[in-house]
Amino acid sequence: MAASSKPVRGANQFQPGKAPDNPAEPFKKALAEATKTIANDPDLAVSFSVDPPGLTNDAARLPQVSRRMTRDEVMLARGTADAYALRRRFHNNATHRRYEPTGDVARALYEAMETARCEAVGARAMPGTAGNIDAKIAEECRRKGYAQIKAASDAPLSEAAGFLVRHLATGRPLPPGAENVMELWRGFLESEAGAQFERVGELLDDQRAFSKLTREVIRDLGYGDQLGDDPDMEDDSEDGGEPEAEDQVDDQSDPGSEQDDNEESADSQQQDQDTETLDSQTADVSLEENEDAEMAEDVEAEDGEPPMEPPPPAPYSDADPNYTVFDTRYDEEILAEDLADPAELERLRAYLDQQLEPLKGAVSRLANRLQRRLQAQQNRSWNFDLEEGILDAGRLARVIANPTTPLSFKQESDTEFRDTVVTLLLDNSGSMRGRPISIAAICADVMARTLERCQVKCEILGFTTRAWKGGQSRERWLAEGRPPLPGRLNDLRHIIYKGADAPWRRARPNLGLMMKEGLLKENIDGEALEWAHKRMVHRPEQRKILMVISDGAPVDDSTLSVNPASFLEKHLRDVISMIEKRRAVELIAIGIGHDVTRYYQRAVTITDVEQLAGAMTEQLASLFDNDPRSKRRRGRAA
Repeated sequence: MAASSKPVRGANQFQPGKAPDNPAEPFKKALAEATKTIANDPDLAVSFSVDPPGLTNDAARLPQVSRRMTRDEVMLARGTADAYALRRRFHNNATHRRYEPTGDVARALYEAMETARCEAVGARAMPGTAGNIDAKIAEECRRKGYAQIKAASDAPLSEAAGFLVRHLATGRPLPPGAENVMELWRGFLESEAGAQFERVGELLDDQRAFSKLTREVIRDLGYGDQLGDDPDMEDDSEDGGEPEAEDQVDDQSDPGSEQDDNEESADSQQQDQDTETLDSQTADVSLEENEDAEMAEDVEAEDGEPPMEPPPPAPYSDADPNYTVFDTRYDEEILAEDLADPAELERLRAYLDQQLEPLKGAVSRLANRLQRRLQAQQNRSWNFDLEEGILDAGRLARVIANPTTPLSFKQESDTEFRDTVVTLLLDNSGSMRGRPISIAAICADVMARTLERCQVKCEILGFTTRAWKGGQSRERWLAEGRPPLPGRLNDLRHIIYKGADAPWRRARPNLGLMMKEGLLKENIDGEALEWAHKRMVHRPEQRKILMVISDGAPVDDSTLSVNPASFLEKHLRDVISMIEKRRAVELIAIGIGHDVTRYYQRAVTITDVEQLAGAMTEQLASLFDNDPRSKRRRGRAA
C-alpha cells in the first residue's frame, strides 16, 4: 500500500533511508492508513493512546504500541483497528437508532449482535481481518477471565449472543474464552431463539432486516418488555398503511445537508456492494444516496397525512405489564438523613447501640467468621522475572554482581475474587416493630462493616409506605368517584439508608432511623424488590447479590380492599421470577417467622429473630463458597 504524504496525527514523519526515532512509528502510520482504507473513510482520524480504545463519528482511538512492538501489542492494535473500521463501513447509525431497544439488557444484546454482524460481514469480504479480530477478542476474554468461568450466571448473556452470531456467520472457531462463554449460554439461546439464530447468515448484509431479527431474538429470550415501541408499526400508522413509501424514505436526514445524507442512509444495496466490489463502492453509493435524498424531498413535501398517534405509555412494571398503580405522584425515594434531623438520628442511633450491647459478642463472632471466609478468597500472588511491571528490588543484587544481567520486574496477578456488591433490602412494615426491626438494623449495621473490611460494597435499603390505609392516593381515588380496580392505592416510601459507594462511618447514624416511631407502616414487596433490582443492574460490579429480609407477604389494606386478593402477591411472584430468570442479580431471602421459600428459589425461614444474624452470615458465606472460582482455589490449596 502506498504511503500517504500526510503524516498521522501525533506521529513523527517517517523518512525513507533514515531510522525513525520510535521504531513503532512506521507500523502505526501504516496501520492508520489501512484503517482508513478498510473503513472507506479517508478523513477518519486515527490515534494511538493509553486511554481506553474508542470510536466516534470522525475519530478512532487505538491501543498504544510501545517501542518494543511485542506481538500481543501489534495484534491487539490490528484487531481493534479492523473492528472499528468494519463498524464504520458496514454500520448505519440511523438504522441502529431506529430499532434500538429501550431497556439495558435488551440494548446490550442488540449492540453485541450488531457488532458481531459488522465483523462477520467484514470477514466475508476481507478474510484477513478475521484473524486480527480473533486476537482482539482473545485479549479481551483473557482480561475479563472468561476462560475460567464455570457457570452461565457469571458470564454476560449479551457477550454470549454476540459470540454465537459471529460463530454461526463465519464458521470460524472462537478463542478459548469466547468459546467458553458461548457454550455456557448456547443451550439457553438455541432453546429459546434457535429458529432466529438459524437465519443469521441470510441477513448479515441487510442491517435493517438483521435489526428486526435481533429484536425477535430479544423477545424470545424474555426481554420483550425492554424493546419499546415497534418502529415499523409507527410508520405503518403514519403512512396510512403504505409501507412502500416508508421504505423509500427511511433513515434519510434533512435533505439540505449532504453530509447528513451520507451518514444516515440505510440502503441495503450499499452493504451488498461493500461485500462484492469494494473498490467501486464510493461512487455507486453516492449516486444512490442522492437519488434517495430527492425522493425523500418529494415525499416529505406531501400534505394531508394524519398526525401520528402518541405511543402508549410504558408499563409501570417490567415484570408484569398488567400491574397498575393509581397515582405515583406521592411516591418517594428518599435518603434516611432527609427523614430526621442530625440530632434525632444520633439519639436514635444511641438507642440502637443499647439494643446491640447484649448481642455484641454473638454478632461479632458471626461477622468475624464471615470476614475470614471472604478474605480467604482474596489471596493475591506475584509473577516474577517479567520484562515489564514493577521493578523487583529483591533481585537487584544479581544485577550488581553481574551488570550484564537485565533488570527483573514483577506484576501482581489478577485476583479471582470478583468485584462484588451486596444489597440488603429490609422490610420496614409495621409488623416488624419492636425486636424484629432492632435485630434487622443491628445485623445490617454489622454486615455493612464486615463487607467493607473485605472490600465488598454494601447497600442498605428499606421499604414501607408513607401512610396507613392509602394516604393521598386513596384520597384522590375517592375524589374521582372510586373507579373500579385502581391498582396499587397507597403512597410508597423507599428509603436509602446506605448507598453502595458511601463509607459505613458516614451512613452509621442513618440505621437508627428504623427506631423512629411512626416510620413503619405497610409493605408492598414487589415494587420494592423491583426498585432494588433496577438500582443493582446499573452498578459496574461483576457480581451482584440482593438479600431480602421480610416477616410476611405483601400487605396493604387500601390496595387489597379494592383489587383482587392476590394482586400484590402475584406481582411479587412475577418480580421474583423476572429477576431469577434474567440472572443478572443473585437473589436470596430470609423470612422472619414467615415461609418465604414458597416465593424464592433460594431462601431460608427463621422462627426466632435472634437467629437473623446467623442466617444472614451463612447465606452470604454459602453464596461465596458456591462461587466456582473459590472451589478451584480450595482444591489447589488441598
